[in-house]
Amino acid sequence: MRNHSFSLSRRDFLKLSGIFLLTGMASSAGGLGYIAQVEPAWLDITQVPLKLSRLGSAFAGLRLVQLSDIHFGHWMTVERFQKVIERVLAQHPDVVAITGDFLHGYNWNSEHPRRLAELAEALRPLTMACLTVGVLGNHDHWTDASAVRAMFKDVGIVDLSNSAHMLRRGGDLLHLAGVDDVWDEHDRLGDVLAQLPEDGAAILLAHEPDFADESTATGRFDLQISGHSHGGQVVIPFVGPPITPYLAHKYPKGLYRVGEMLLYTNRGVGMGDVLVRLNCRPEITVFSFS
Repeated sequence: MRNHSFSLSRRDFLKLSGIFLLTGMASSAGGLGYIAQVEPAWLDITQVPLKLSRLGSAFAGLRLVQLSDIHFGHWMTVERFQKVIERVLAQHPDVVAITGDFLHGYNWNSEHPRRLAELAEALRPLTMACLTVGVLGNHDHWTDASAVRAMFKDVGIVDLSNSAHMLRRGGDLLHLAGVDDVWDEHDRLGDVLAQLPEDGAAILLAHEPDFADESTATGRFDLQISGHSHGGQVVIPFVGPPITPYLAHKYPKGLYRVGEMLLYTNRGVGMGDVLVRLNCRPEITVFSFS
């Protein structure tokens, strides 16, 4: 069993003190509206050009757009999410990859069927425009994973949980693979590897970024894309995010090289229980491959 325990070191305590001081200053300076309303809705379109050694020339120019951590039904309303979808489509994606936490919550309740129906309708323009793939996150399992998977099927999202989907252009192959949520131990990396042929580049969707230490050890993946951390939601200058969730401590945001594999951690478009963002805008990531 993985250890989910949480302990607060002296360094963490100092970081927490910093976040409370910073948010207090923002509030006293009239900045509460900024951290609670302006920055959470101020989408950042992050362009990430990449060259993957195993990606054939036939895939040059491919545009893969990543969405993560929608947390629909919490801060993320229908109106807010429709604006997110418009920004995604404006990037002219060939593929959209959604790396988990479609819903927000801890227990299934009477609101979730309505929220899932609204989410499905908001997502439908993506699946009509291009291939859309996804994996589940911890919040999806904490609400109702089977209901989220039913929504995938209804709207046309390819569920990559512990599976792989092959793209072919001419003689070149690109494998889009994924693991189910790592926090709740639904990941089955061995099953994914069994489905992957030796040839072609492989991109892994994994909700939790720290899983990169396991996926890179296989030597099979060129890139892992993740979310989960929300970038910390609050980032202190010269310090970084004072709080990150379990399995997002090592790689909380941006581009990393982990062994021979690249990892990108997206800051998400939604928010967790604390509804503020500071120095950590919500993000849509656009990968372009050469």
